[in-house]
Amino acid sequence: MQAESVLTVPETIPINSEVLRFDDVSLHFGDVPALDHFSLTMRAGETCIVFGAAGAGKTMLLKCAVGLVEPDSGRIELFGEEITHRKESDLYDIRSKVGILFQEGGLFDSLTIAENVAYPLVNQRSLHLKGHPQMDEAEIDKRVREALRFVELEGTMDKFPSELSGGMRRRVGIARATVTEPPLVLYDSPTAGLDPITANTIVTLIVKERDLRNAAAIMVTHRYQDGHLMANFRYNPNSGRIEAVSHDGSGEIQVNTRFLVMNEGRLVFEGSEPELQASADPYVRKFVKKPNS
Repeated sequence: MQAESVLTVPETIPINSEVLRFDDVSLHFGDVPALDHFSLTMRAGETCIVFGAAGAGKTMLLKCAVGLVEPDSGRIELFGEEITHRKESDLYDIRSKVGILFQEGGLFDSLTIAENVAYPLVNQRSLHLKGHPQMDEAEIDKRVREALRFVELEGTMDKFPSELSGGMRRRVGIARATVTEPPLVLYDSPTAGLDPITANTIVTLIVKERDLRNAAAIMVTHRYQDGHLMANFRYNPNSGRIEAVSHDGSGEIQVNTRFLVMNEGRLVFEGSEPELQASADPYVRKFVKKPNS
């Protein structure tokens, strides 16, 4: 039986508080498992890098995380509230606290870049979502300009997605995903199909978002380099660049990043980058490469 109460979300997310939990979640399409007894807990400021072959369940993990797909069994909590069997209308408030970068950017072709980035803010206003101020057009325009400036594309506001390169569209997607300053951002293959230089630019922006706003993030990717950058670099606001993080006395990199490897809906590995590199599992090792390869 579905609960009738509407979810509410705290206006601020305390440091190290739980933002997402999967508890023994399973989902099947016919006889094919998309998620198979999957469990995961994430806290504010953490990053999870998700590897896996095609059909391993990576994208379905993201869809279930925000209630776009309901699992067959298990429990999913978002910001401490169960979302597993909620009605769609009861998810609007809590889902507004999550930014999503879809594959290929997922921009609306008929809207300008400014209108694309403004969409989450306009949607929040039209739905009168709890915990969000009712912005007027001037305030929305200011936030959109700030978001596009963040990804160094403020000059594209009046253009349409078809007028931008693939890498630029992906950067606009980041602006749209983060314009509401969400405490959790989901990135679905943000560097897929991009050349190495452009891909590194995208990851640099994701690192910048994480470190300036302490946002938790799940990044689905096929590039080992993406995870390596997230785990070993921080954004320095003084220099405007990402810089390698020093080791502490224990030899551990001080960036809160975990690596996950999925296979046929199952979580077959979870750990740090050194633990990933040391794995002897033949499947897991398929996703381990030297950072410069």
